[in-house]
Amino acid sequence: MMIRRPASTSIALAATTLAAALLLTACGGDGSAKGTDGKLDVVASFYPMEYLASQIGGEHVKVTDLTAAGVEPHDLELTAKQVAAVKKAGAVVYLKGLQPTVDKAVAGSSAKHVVDAAAAGPLEDHHLAEGHADGDGHDHDGPAGDPHIWLDPTRYAAVAKNVGAEFAKADPEHAEDYRKNTDDLVGRLTALDEEFKAGLKDAGSRTFVTSHAAFGYLAEHYGLTQVAINGVDPESEPTPARLADVQKAAKENGVTTIFFETLVSPKLADTVAKDLGLKTAVLDPLEGLKEPAKNDYLTVMRQNLANLRAALGATTS
Repeated sequence: MMIRRPASTSIALAATTLAAALLLTACGGDGSAKGTDGKLDVVASFYPMEYLASQIGGEHVKVTDLTAAGVEPHDLELTAKQVAAVKKAGAVVYLKGLQPTVDKAVAGSSAKHVVDAAAAGPLEDHHLAEGHADGDGHDHDGPAGDPHIWLDPTRYAAVAKNVGAEFAKADPEHAEDYRKNTDDLVGRLTALDEEFKAGLKDAGSRTFVTSHAAFGYLAEHYGLTQVAINGVDPESEPTPARLADVQKAAKENGVTTIFFETLVSPKLADTVAKDLGLKTAVLDPLEGLKEPAKNDYLTVMRQNLANLRAALGATTS
């Protein structure tokens, strides 16, 4: 015998099923939904990606940076809440190979609009070879290729174009604004590139020593040689042979300054500088901002240029 449910019960069951379906759709992380404020929900892996997303997205996006201000990004570990944010993001901007925990979260996400900055152009190997003081790259257990592409404004501009194009796909309603913002940012990066070319053109020396091998692309683009104490991991410890190579290169090239960065201890740079009787100064790899209220990518890069000019003996005004 067929049992008939009351009409009210059937309606209630249907409503419950529909509500559950809507909830799954909303929380399923399909990468297409905007936030409750109507803005495109963007997740960026660390500061250089957050800067691009904010500059290009403008008022139409809400950007979440997975790496907090002042935190060194290489060793980032995501919380469960951050992993969930990646999964439900409308767009994700990251650099594959720099932060394994982010790579894993992106791989497990169903977000449709993902920009991998490393895809803007082939990453180069700047491996730090023992016995070669002019090596300008990575420890061999690091990423397959130097990830620090944002320190070359021309490479960074290529990433910006990819971000703008993906935002336009994710949010067609504001595609024209994204295109305009991208063009504006690329113009500013082009101007920055010209400043570096002019500012370093007559440098008396072309070699600089830095504690962290982050500046291989910058050195290559502007005809400089980076001598790095450490590889891609700024917290690693150089071997005695490596330190000897660095000291030799510094003496042979008339180096006056040992550069350190803002997010890690300057102790190693201080030690090398003291041994050689040299000065220290900041060369910021811009992996994160220590004072985001006071600085941004462009201001820090211009300060980097000023510090390089002083260390290399540039004389142009």
